[in-house]
Amino acid sequence: MSVSISRVLLWIAGTGLVTSSIYSGMVMVAAVRFRKRRLRAEAKPRLSELPPISVLKPLHGAEPGLEENLRGFFRQSYAGGYELLFCARHEDDAGLQVARKFAEEHPERQVRILTCGEPKFPNPKMYSLSVMSQAARHDLLVTSDADARVQPDYLARCVAELDEPSAELASCLYVGTAEGGDLFLELDALGKSVEMSSGALVADMLSGTDFALGVTMVLRKRAFNEAGGCEDLGRYWAEDFVLGNRLAARGFGVCLSTHVVELIVTADNNWHSFRNQLRWVQSTRRSRPLGHLGSGLTYSTPFALLGFAVEANLGHWSIAAIFLGASMLNRMLQSFFILNALGAQNILRGTLLYPIRDGIGSLLWFCSYLPADTRYHNTRFRIMPDGRLAEES
Repeated sequence: MSVSISRVLLWIAGTGLVTSSIYSGMVMVAAVRFRKRRLRAEAKPRLSELPPISVLKPLHGAEPGLEENLRGFFRQSYAGGYELLFCARHEDDAGLQVARKFAEEHPERQVRILTCGEPKFPNPKMYSLSVMSQAARHDLLVTSDADARVQPDYLARCVAELDEPSAELASCLYVGTAEGGDLFLELDALGKSVEMSSGALVADMLSGTDFALGVTMVLRKRAFNEAGGCEDLGRYWAEDFVLGNRLAARGFGVCLSTHVVELIVTADNNWHSFRNQLRWVQSTRRSRPLGHLGSGLTYSTPFALLGFAVEANLGHWSIAAIFLGASMLNRMLQSFFILNALGAQNILRGTLLYPIRDGIGSLLWFCSYLPADTRYHNTRFRIMPDGRLAEES
């Protein structure tokens, strides 16, 4: 390797290590800020008067962990009264069977089981939500994905975020938990905890919340119409981002809740897990093109490996070790601060594993620029440049 090429590669590696370290510092500040907000909210007295709410749960089959996920929604200590709406395409859906079982075990709960048929929007989740929102009896809605697992105070904590009249939508950060002992799936869950939360908290710190996270949202029924209507939102893969972004642009209050939910991460195999992650990264690329492009400089591991390889080739082993050591340190600090802010379990293990996850994340970022289709609920789509979904035969 010539000296000139080595210098260029070292300049790239050094620049990437600096930018990723700066980003880690911003994440740590944002994480401390969020943790303070979360602890203040948890110490704050509950609202004396809680409005009735409708909880919307779209289902599609019975994925691993679904029983435990749904159980928490029947055990809410919510004094305002709430109804549970479950919706799937067909009556014999396995997920609906689980919901029916819990409804029979909890006759004190108001439960409605709906079917919507084949989706009329490209985004099937948004179609289910549109059917349930129209059927909901209450103005205040809580939407929750099937893979969300919650504690008994979940509804009370979420609804508290919309206490202000100007507030229109709040969404929750989440801690990923792998359903099973597979290491690659655990790294997937770790990425959802640290990588996703890092980006959301830094964005909230720098410019406020102009987005939503769809694992759990609490919003007023009119929010869908204010953001363009369910049919239009249903043409996007990242309908949650579009919904929050449009509401914020129109001056409605959009915020990140201080309540953190658990996201159960499952996959049939490692390839399935990788494709699921890639689908989300492709969506992020189209939701915020410039921000996603710049996020390539927030990864540390690939730059560290490049610097290590070049310096090792030159025989500078001590400098090569510095590249690796500095990268691992800033990644582990980032993970520790985020997991601590979210109140996660197994913080030490997540901290030690995160440099590996950072390498996978950078690979996903690179792959997001390759032409590819995406699959969701047995339907193949292509995510178009504007973020809309185009169904493929």
